[in-house]
Amino acid sequence: MVKNFKELYKLDGKVAIVTGARRGMGRTHCLALADMGARVVVSDIDIKDCEKVVEEIQERGGEAIAVECDISKKEEVEAMMKKTKEEYGNLDILVNNAGVVNFKNFFEIAQEDWDRVININLKGYFLCTQAAAEIMKEGGGGSVINIGSVAMGQVGIGFPNAVPYVASKGGIAGMTEALAVDLAQYDIRINLIAPGIIETPMIDPVKQDEEALEGIVGSLPLKRLGKPEEISGVVAFLASDASSYMTGAVINVDGGWLAA
Repeated sequence: MVKNFKELYKLDGKVAIVTGARRGMGRTHCLALADMGARVVVSDIDIKDCEKVVEEIQERGGEAIAVECDISKKEEVEAMMKKTKEEYGNLDILVNNAGVVNFKNFFEIAQEDWDRVININLKGYFLCTQAAAEIMKEGGGGSVINIGSVAMGQVGIGFPNAVPYVASKGGIAGMTEALAVDLAQYDIRINLIAPGIIETPMIDPVKQDEEALEGIVGSLPLKRLGKPEEISGVVAFLASDASSYMTGAVINVDGGWLAA
């Protein structure tokens, strides 16, 4: 018998962690998951901003807590997982959303620039997924959602002055595929969302070059930037049982950029 499709999309009773959650897409991911019934751990490096997102969720009738965490540090990731288990008893959903970008000419990139981007964007995803999967394995499964980018290489589009960022996002894509195989036996699904240019603070440096930005937008079939909530809708889908047969997938949400 086919399940009730309304039930497939519900997240009632589920527990979710969202990293990089204090603003931009992370914030709307938290709101989306909470609106669908999940209890949300709002995580980022600024606890005060996280608490503001928690207040938003509570005003909408949801449940959430704020946890300060630098995902590039194993001890802080482990502390976040411990706090989640203490507060909610389990973990069902992890949204690896935290990320940084440093736009620099290749010859001006210092080792410190490379390390910062890779440590947060790639190592941080590994640390969070490893720690979360330990809890999910004990709890009978879960869903990990990685936020990548169309700027991940091998898609036919070059991205100037962003070598560490592109390298980190390409690494996330490869890690997602490998982990889909490794974690399937525990009923843990892991999928990747690859956004195009989304209207968040991260693209402020891009917006400073109006001519370049107009050129990119003009080349998009939909002729506009994406909105954070347009990514969050896909996050909510991947978090739910509606996507229960999906793992190792890459979903491009890019206004048709790669199709053009």
